[in-house]
Amino acid sequence: MSKDQKIAVFGGGSWATAIVKILMENLKTIGWYMRDEQSILHIKENDHNPKYLSSAELDATLLDLSGDINYMVDNYDVLIFAIPSAFLTSELEKIHISLKDKIIFSAIKGIVPETGLIVGEHFNQKHKVPFKNIGVITGPCHAEEVAMERLSYLTVACKDDIKAKNMAKVLESWYINVKTSDDIIGTEYAAMLKNIYAIAAGIAHGLGYGDNFQSVLMSNAIREMKRFIKKVHKMKRNINDSAYLGDLLVTGYSTFSRNRMFGNMIGKGYTVKSAQHEMSMIAEGYYATKSAFKIKEDKKANTPIIDAVYNILYDNKNPKKEFKKLSDKLD
Repeated sequence: MSKDQKIAVFGGGSWATAIVKILMENLKTIGWYMRDEQSILHIKENDHNPKYLSSAELDATLLDLSGDINYMVDNYDVLIFAIPSAFLTSELEKIHISLKDKIIFSAIKGIVPETGLIVGEHFNQKHKVPFKNIGVITGPCHAEEVAMERLSYLTVACKDDIKAKNMAKVLESWYINVKTSDDIIGTEYAAMLKNIYAIAAGIAHGLGYGDNFQSVLMSNAIREMKRFIKKVHKMKRNINDSAYLGDLLVTGYSTFSRNRMFGNMIGKGYTVKSAQHEMSMIAEGYYATKSAFKIKEDKKANTPIIDAVYNILYDNKNPKKEFKKLSDKLD
């Protein structure tokens, strides 16, 4: 992709803002769709997003900002979606232009609640976008560290190697390293699953478990992730690569992790609704847990950590008792 490549980002949150900042290193113009017209005006006047990642310096002269999603789809060829999965369907329903000839990259780390599909599968099945035109942008990478321009790593996955490499080129910079992968389904499931395991890590912290337990929890989580992904998409992959293990670790341990924060509140006694109300950002793992539990039931996967988180979040089971039972199953 050249500097003239027409790329647009969809979403107004932290991760969308971080991706826009990254793209500014290599593109002359970036399309940016967000619903909030006040935020659009603020960015144009002040060069930063007032609500999310406000410390990230943005050059408004490089931005084609719009609250019209159809304008953005019509005028850009490569569309990067960073809208929380819980709101993706309602946003896509606004689009009256065919997406089947567009190149779609998902930076959404969750499952579409209405369909139970990962985002790539959703675009393929519901919007007729061929898999060769669908890619994934995943971590390990926190938006907050992008804002501080700390060395970070991304993985771009796509069945079409040329499209993956082209996207990698426009994301690379002096503080962003990018690698490519052909495991679009596995990396997207990993990005979804690690949020559930981060909730588990947060619950454990809120309950008072220490580093020793957390290390065992993460060790079991990566093995559980491997079993789960193998059930849904069997192919040769190294689960210890950064797109899987690295993303799991940064989400499970970092204080920037919203899913860990959400879990921590649950462990401390918050109800799901009160924890969601307290947070200003979406914890994707909450929605992912319900979908992952259904998939694991269908595929008969052995997932004690997902089971424990589901029991706590959706069956209102006591976190302390659930984690006592879980601790007996870990090794």
